Amino acid sequence: MNNQVAESLAAIAGALLLAGAIAWAGSQNGVMVGGIPLFAGAAAFAFVVQWVVFVPSYMAQTEHYYDLTGSLTYLTLVIATLLFAGSFDARSIVLTLLVSAWALRLGSFLFLRIKRQRVDQRFDRIKPSFNRFLMAWTLQGLWVFLTLAAALAAMTTNAPTQLGLAGFVGMALWAVGFTIEVVSDRQKHLFRQDPANARRFITTGLWAWSRHPNYFGEIVLWLGIALIAFPALSGWQYVTLISPLFVYLLLTRVSGIPPLESRAEERWGEDPEFRAYKASTPVLFPRPSR
Repeated sequence: MNNQVAESLAAIAGALLLAGAIAWAGSQNGVMVGGIPLFAGAAAFAFVVQWVVFVPSYMAQTEHYYDLTGSLTYLTLVIATLLFAGSFDARSIVLTLLVSAWALRLGSFLFLRIKRQRVDQRFDRIKPSFNRFLMAWTLQGLWVFLTLAAALAAMTTNAPTQLGLAGFVGMALWAVGFTIEVVSDRQKHLFRQDPANARRFITTGLWAWSRHPNYFGEIVLWLGIALIAFPALSGWQYVTLISPLFVYLLLTRVSGIPPLESRAEERWGEDPEFRAYKASTPVLFPRPSR
């Protein structure tokens, strides 16, 4: 067994073990459906969907449906959880609506982008490998489940509570984060639409305040979701508050900022304007450029 295969299998095993531990914690004091904790069933569903779509994607050697599958899994999972839990309290409805709005917006945005660009460079090296490509789809299942964990735990609890002040503050945070993400994505899209910017990097709008404002918005909105969910949690369910921390670590340490920063260095590293932009603009948390 070569190193790449071993690393892929280890990553898959690690993802499933982590998901299993969170599934157990989040299922405590939760709704049961057919003798199975609904929360744990949601965890299994997140992975199974990815594996089902992985098969034709690997056979066709395409990543075109990767991001779309992730977004549709969010949408399906949160709506199905609401229906199976059968508790249409204000918190569950709000969480369902907010997650659905985010998933529909991001899913359509990413799907249209891959259709325009025709290729996603993240997958160039891993598509030919069954194990590495499967690892990518498995990690997407982990991403969906862990990101949603706090919301799902709140929606499946046996002791729902009133929305309260935390819920309204969480909604405000979500709105701020969602707006930042949408606006920054739109600004970058319009920038790239101009042929004159084909070899340039964006430094205007929200991108003058942060090198990755869309990721900042993503982190803020999931922090809002966790805050909405928090009052409904108890005991081991508090472990599911790993959700916003997971989003932060994923975007700042793994699949978000690091590869984009590396690619930018390769492309514009010797450009004095880029060096000045990088020196004066924070990588994530926005502030006026120096």
